[in-house]
Amino acid sequence: MHELSVAQEIIGIVQENLPDGNNRPVKTVKLKIGKLTNILPDSLTFCFEALIKDTALDGAQLDIQHIPVTLQCNGCRAVSEIEGFIFACPSCGSADIKTIAGDELQVSEIEISD
Repeated sequence: MHELSVAQEIIGIVQENLPDGNNRPVKTVKLKIGKLTNILPDSLTFCFEALIKDTALDGAQLDIQHIPVTLQCNGCRAVSEIEGFIFACPSCGSADIKTIAGDELQVSEIEISD
């Protein structure tokens, strides 16, 4: 379960980016997670909540934005989102494609209580 190590990294990123002397609780950590990362959101949330219990981040919530897999065809130049894992251009069928979204794993925002 790589979600545990991902949750640990997220906590580290949040702690590194809090203002010095911050005494206000973190409300929300917003994430962008691409489908290609194969991260299970429920498992990540479970691990995150277990790791922050009884810490300065206790009570913080994850807000996960799911990023679909998006391809650009090098042949016809079409940009398409795909649902499955068939990496071919839906417009022309070419396998000469480039992945332009869907592999993200990013902390996009940290919301602190007023």
